[in-house]
Amino acid sequence: MNESYIDPTRESFDLFKQLPRDEPINMLNLLRFNVNAAYPEGHPNAAHGWSGARAYEEYGKTSGPIFQRVGGKIIWRGKMEVMVTGPQENQWDSAFIAYYPNSAAFLEMVTDPEYRKAVVNRQAAVQTSRLIRFKPLEGNDTTFG
Repeated sequence: MNESYIDPTRESFDLFKQLPRDEPINMLNLLRFNVNAAYPEGHPNAAHGWSGARAYEEYGKTSGPIFQRVGGKIIWRGKMEVMVTGPQENQWDSAFIAYYPNSAAFLEMVTDPEYRKAVVNRQAAVQTSRLIRFKPLEGNDTTFG
């Protein structure tokens, strides 16, 4: 996994903002952590010598209250075991789905001043990631398609 994706590009964020803002969304998060957290020089957490996984824990602690305040909740979390279909080099340290009551809530979270401080922990923690917005579909049937 040579390419690194940590933050959204301006283009992808603009596409996100063009979608409806008043309906629930699910955000699939796939994360691969740095071995050692890569904090900016002079950041207070840089001196701790944390792993990427530990820096992500700090991100969860510092961003969690904001996530909950906007109505977010984790609806699924899993640990990758094997890539059954897809490139074997795409391995993920963490995977989860975050629910938001609407995309306006997500936008409120990521623009919150306290979140902007907390996200530095995520940026230090993550080697690469995927963040994919899904619209929840109705139905609970057991068929594919």
